[in-house]
Amino acid sequence: MRERISQTLNSPMQPQPRGHTRCASVADLNALLALESSFPTDRLSPRSFRYLLLKGHADVLVYEEDQQLCGNVIVLYRKHSPAGRLYSLVVHPDHQRKGIAKHLLRSAETHAQQRGCKVTRLEVRADNQAAIGLYLANQYVVTGHKEGYYEDGSAAVCMQKTL
Repeated sequence: MRERISQTLNSPMQPQPRGHTRCASVADLNALLALESSFPTDRLSPRSFRYLLLKGHADVLVYEEDQQLCGNVIVLYRKHSPAGRLYSLVVHPDHQRKGIAKHLLRSAETHAQQRGCKVTRLEVRADNQAAIGLYLANQYVVTGHKEGYYEDGSAAVCMQKTL
């Protein structure tokens, strides 16, 4: 999974998000690409996003606050599979530490359940302790490790959650 999260986890002082999550549309493409630019590598292309939005077996959810996209999450699905794959979760740096990542994660899990999934799986950069902490705090368990998983050669931690 590709992720950009640097949230303070389980902080009682963490504010509640003020916006809402909704399904993305092609009209959101430019804003999605702008969020994508926060990834140094492994970026989705405009063509890939358009495919996911129009034809892909995916949910692309965006978090919107004051008419601005602050984050998004992508869940991929395979036909006849009981698992949803949490592919990407990103929160714009200006909107981090507001509980948005947790909100997006819960929305993604709800959508996966509505599609009949029994589990969500993901890969997360092994050096992204904030993201790993977010997932662990939300009942994800480590199921494995993949060396050289990312474009830059970084390892991934494999995780999953039973829904």
